[in-house]
Amino acid sequence: MTASSSSTTSDSATTSAAPDLVIRPLAGPEELDLFLRLTYSLDHELADDLATGRRLPGWMWVALDGDRLLGRIAWWTNKAGAQPLALDFFDLAPELAEEERADIGLRLLETATASVVPAGTQRPEFGRFMPADWREVPETRSVLESLFGVLERSGARPLVERLRLEWRPGTPVPEPKGRLEFRPVRDREDLVALMTPVMEGTLDAHGQADMASGLSAREAAELHYDEEFEHYTSPREWWQVAQLPETGEPVGFVVPARNNYHHTIAYIGVLPAHRGHGYIDDILAEGTRILAATDVPRIRAATDLGNVPMAASFGRTGYVTFERAINYVWDAPGASES
Repeated sequence: MTASSSSTTSDSATTSAAPDLVIRPLAGPEELDLFLRLTYSLDHELADDLATGRRLPGWMWVALDGDRLLGRIAWWTNKAGAQPLALDFFDLAPELAEEERADIGLRLLETATASVVPAGTQRPEFGRFMPADWREVPETRSVLESLFGVLERSGARPLVERLRLEWRPGTPVPEPKGRLEFRPVRDREDLVALMTPVMEGTLDAHGQADMASGLSAREAAELHYDEEFEHYTSPREWWQVAQLPETGEPVGFVVPARNNYHHTIAYIGVLPAHRGHGYIDDILAEGTRILAATDVPRIRAATDLGNVPMAASFGRTGYVTFERAINYVWDAPGASES
C-alpha cells in the first residue's frame, strides 16, 4: 500500500510542505537500512524483532519525499503471530519546520494506523523513551512536543510519564533484614490472588486505567498476568512471595524476570494491610539479589513519575534513573460517547 499526499487527510494550508510525499510500509526486511536513516534508542532491536516476528515490514511505515526520509512509524508485539500491542517508533526528520512536523506526522500516523490497526478496534498504546532531562534541552523538547502534538491531534491523551531505572553490577544490594521470609510463587492463581488486592488503591497509572475501564481488581490482575507474565520464559522459581516468618502471612511479592531484551523487576507489590512498614525495600532487594546472582549485565525497572514511594525504594536499593518514558493512549471506539 502506498499513499501520496493527495490521498491522505491533511490541512490544506500545509499540503505544500512535501507535495511529493509518499507514505508506505517497508517492502521487506531488506529495507531496514532505509528505516534506520532516522534514529532512536531502540534501533538496535529492530533486526532481531523482524527475524522473530515481533515486528512485520507491514507494521513499519515511512514518509518519503523522493529519497529523503521525513518520518517513520512502527508497531511491536511480544510474539510472532500476535496482533500489534504497542506503537513504539514514531520519528520525524529533525530539520523539518514545526508546521511540517505537524502536517507530515499526522498524515503518516493516520495513514499507517488505518492499515495496521483493524477497523473498529482500540489503537495500541504509544510509548516513547526519552532523556531524563528532556524538558531542559530545548532541541529535544521541541522535537518531542511536536510528536506529542501530533498524537493529541489524532485523539490520543497522555496517560503517564515514567522513570526508567537500572541496577548495575557492582552496586551493593542491601542485606536481608530478617523481617520477611520468601518462597517461590506456586502457580498463576497464587500470584493473581496476591495481585488482586494490590490493584485496589494502586498508584500505577496503567492499573488505574484498567480499573477505570470497568475491570474488577481481579480481572485487571488476570489481564496483567496473561498479557505479560505468561510470556516470560525465564525461570518461574525467580518469582517470590514475601511472608511473615511467625505466621506465614503473605506481605507482598516480586516478579524478577527476563523479557525479550533485558532482565527486569517486572512487578512488585505490598498488600494493603502491610503498607507503611518499609517492606517494599526488603522485597525489592530480594528480587534484585535473585537476578544479580545470575551475573546479569544490568537489571531494568520502571515506575510512574508520580509513584514517589516506589521511586524512593528503587533509589535506596541502588537503582539509578537513566531515562524517562511517556505513554499516550486512545480511547476505545465509542468510549467517549458512552
